Amino acid sequence: MKTVYTCFCTDVIHEGHLNIISEAKKLGRVIVGCLSDRALIRYNKFPTVPQKERVKLYRSLEGVDEVVIQNDMLYDDVVTLVQPDYILHGDNWRRGPEKAIRDHVEQLLAAYGGELVDVPYTYNDKVRKIDLQLREKLAMPEYRRKRLRSLIEMCPIVKAMEAHSGLTGLIVEKTVVEHEGRLDQFDAMWVSSLCDSTAKGKPDIELVDMTSRFRTIDDIMEVTTKPIIFDGDTGGLTEHFVYTVRSLERMGVSAVIIEDKKGLKKNSLFGTDVEQTQATVEEFSEKIAAGKKAQLTDDFMIIARIESLILEKGMEDALLRASAFVKAGADGIMIHSRKKDPAEILEFCDRFREGDKTTPIVVVPSSFNTITEDELAEHGVNIVIYANQLTRSAFPAMQKTAEDILRFHRAKEVDDRLMPIKEIITLIDEL
Repeated sequence: MKTVYTCFCTDVIHEGHLNIISEAKKLGRVIVGCLSDRALIRYNKFPTVPQKERVKLYRSLEGVDEVVIQNDMLYDDVVTLVQPDYILHGDNWRRGPEKAIRDHVEQLLAAYGGELVDVPYTYNDKVRKIDLQLREKLAMPEYRRKRLRSLIEMCPIVKAMEAHSGLTGLIVEKTVVEHEGRLDQFDAMWVSSLCDSTAKGKPDIELVDMTSRFRTIDDIMEVTTKPIIFDGDTGGLTEHFVYTVRSLERMGVSAVIIEDKKGLKKNSLFGTDVEQTQATVEEFSEKIAAGKKAQLTDDFMIIARIESLILEKGMEDALLRASAFVKAGADGIMIHSRKKDPAEILEFCDRFREGDKTTPIVVVPSSFNTITEDELAEHGVNIVIYANQLTRSAFPAMQKTAEDILRFHRAKEVDDRLMPIKEIITLIDEL
């Protein structure tokens, strides 16, 4: 009997999946691959059902003879293991980023005479409703909040991109690229005080109050599903910070990062060029401990941002603070630098990891932007935040467009560098 293989990455079986199984059964013995959690978060979306339960679900389907785990989104592992005569997939992968995977599978099969079968993709109101229900489940606070911790466990490094509006949230949510045959996407969103303030035309001095910043989170959460890391600046007074923690936790935010400075907030990129006051170890530890005491779930994370390198207080001070803040309850350490050379960041990570193998390390490579994610991961970094690149890329583009319209007294000269409005609208889901 011929062997037929198809891969599922769904949490809910609908008629489209049943149709694929039906078509596969006509060709031979049906093996269903369950795309592993690690592969799924790069390929498609975060699973709402654990891998073991998905395997159990697929095994229960009539017409399925065997279920295997697929760890490679490119199918190399299962083709080697199963050597299927046929691989079936919905024809939706004939276009878009997934086409690279299809092309690779076709090459694997051609090497030994296997055949690729594209089944017409099933899409109707019932299927569409199931897809929307899955998306809404991912967006719910209790599911979104815990996702960052899960990603840290599953990913070599978690990639977060700044978002400061619903539209930028959608860009982070939906941007998927194909590179060397593999798909990749961002894992989380960073809601930066700098970018939020800038989008509102306000200085980055904690002038935009928390109520306004929470509205930005609401705008982003309403249209996205990925976990959110919130820039909490200094955290404010300890008495106020505990309420911020409760509010963020209730909204479904995964983490807040607060920096060990006090007084009027000044952006870290100014370093010692402006007067900035670092809180004492005891003061900041007390704030962390109060925040941890206030939270109600184990999902939420409070991450301590250390400014010692920014303020030229030295490596020993940074390491001392890191140790103290972890003891106070911090769920992660963010270390920052404004030098273009990442050497001091890597030294900190290496030395911190000598004594602490588990506490997540967060970095923001805005200045030292030549280092790659893989290199950071080799030194124990768990989360990399691209903190302001969307804002910085949008501003010059908008400014140039405004200048050219004034210069030429019409819009024709700028049209060739504008995205068609229809493409922008496709980012926005309609109910």
